[in-house]
Amino acid sequence: MAGSVLFGRPGSAPAFTRPLPPTAPVGAESVVSLQLRAAERQLSLPCFNGKSLPLWTFTDAAQPPVVRVKLGQRLNTHLVNGLTRPGEHVSIHWHGIRLPNDQDGVPYLVQPPVEPGESYDYSFVPPDTGTFFFHTHCNSAEQLGRGLIGILIVEGDAPEPYDADELVVLKDWRIDEAGTGFLPFLTQEGAGKAGTFGTVRSVNGAILPDITLPASADVRLRIVNVDPTRLTEIGIEGAEAAVVAIDGIACPPFPLRSWRMGPAMRADLIVRTPADGGTATLVDYFAAKPVPLAHLVAQGPARRKGPFDPAPLAAGRIPAPDLANATRFPITFSATATGAAVADLVADGAPLGPLCLSESNLWAINKASWPSDMHQIPPPMATLERGKTYIFELRNVTPHMHPIHLHGHSFSVLKSNRRDLPEHHADTVLLLPKERMEIAFVADNPGKWMLHCHIIEHQETGMMAWFEVA
Repeated sequence: MAGSVLFGRPGSAPAFTRPLPPTAPVGAESVVSLQLRAAERQLSLPCFNGKSLPLWTFTDAAQPPVVRVKLGQRLNTHLVNGLTRPGEHVSIHWHGIRLPNDQDGVPYLVQPPVEPGESYDYSFVPPDTGTFFFHTHCNSAEQLGRGLIGILIVEGDAPEPYDADELVVLKDWRIDEAGTGFLPFLTQEGAGKAGTFGTVRSVNGAILPDITLPASADVRLRIVNVDPTRLTEIGIEGAEAAVVAIDGIACPPFPLRSWRMGPAMRADLIVRTPADGGTATLVDYFAAKPVPLAHLVAQGPARRKGPFDPAPLAAGRIPAPDLANATRFPITFSATATGAAVADLVADGAPLGPLCLSESNLWAINKASWPSDMHQIPPPMATLERGKTYIFELRNVTPHMHPIHLHGHSFSVLKSNRRDLPEHHADTVLLLPKERMEIAFVADNPGKWMLHCHIIEHQETGMMAWFEVA
């Protein structure tokens, strides 16, 4: 594509040709029970340098809970709000899961908020295998910033087992200089620009950890960006790697040169690890020079020989869009007049203080900004006909990137005016500045569904809307 930004980074790895296997079989329904209690707990992670911080977590552990279910199993979750701050309500959004609308976890729109001392029950059968996560959808900048997240893995998508399966969770922490408390999670300056970044970067709760893996092996890395703000361009140095799933859904394997992941995005990699004693490095290229994130340390006898040809995952179960008969719907992501003024003040060096929740509307979708009072639900952006295919024409007219998340559906990424992207499905797509992108999906899930930027400060200052499938 003339004048386009090439996808990924230069590399000589050959394309892979193995087709996706058929969809994974659905097992008999059984029930997995999950108890979650959102509460403040003084806990420590390796990246906290020996100190404990007032985390908000779903369990007594500092690390996020990892929930594994098999395709066909029902997940029954009992959520208790144990937070004691008056009015600090919670809910759980099961990010990327195509579930019934009343289980989606958006307060006021599909369920009542769970107030302190109250409880709420969720029950659904995930329809797709893959790597997903869950988080609260209230006061999200602080609640995610303090740790109210968890990982959900739906198993059964690997007909050819890999030699290891490792979870890699990326998250920043906004810790003060003393290391004993948190900095403001949402600031006017950050909300009006690219977001307010953490001061400590972590992988699985540690700074630049060693992840021990079998040697000369094909290893699955489930990379999940749960940070409220940071965009990461992941790559592997010192080993061959391929992308086999994006946002939980299998894609035809393609060589990893680099892959940009905004908040809430996931990527499943297969890495051919070095020989015994060797080390590869997971890096972030979204910086002046590559930032090492984790060392992949190979140990033990060789598991694989021959050229790297990663086994693909089972095909997803996403309905194929009918592009020939699709209805097009343009969606423009922009700054409001207030947002533009804030950006100008920041550029001029004006001091700006913390922003309490959402006192300003800085961002808009189709010129409409979500009200600062989050429980005032505006009119729907659109009403879609159930079963019909839609092409959303996403247009970013701002100078910042926006990871745009669609609730209740996975979509096909069709094309971009700035990049050549591989064939894949997603539930969150990263829009570059001035980028125009087309995505398509079958509106087969009835209900009221959110569309918003997953840089949480952008979401909480207006870049959020909803549509109805009826």
